[in-house]
Amino acid sequence: MPSSFPLTAAEERVSALLLEGLTNRSIATRLVISHRTVETHISRALAKTGCKNRVELALWMLTMRSTPA
Repeated sequence: MPSSFPLTAAEERVSALLLEGLTNRSIATRLVISHRTVETHISRALAKTGCKNRVELALWMLTMRSTPA
């Protein structure tokens, strides 16, 4: 990821699983955290990136992954 990547490591992990198409509950199970924590990480990631929804956040993650550091 680029050095200007605005997400925390936890927000990035959750967003990456969101990119794979997992639901909040599936992400929570995979990361062994509560679904409420997943919701919080997604909400913060949306706010930091300016994305309006999960689809936009997933597209943003794809863009960031393809951007050279």
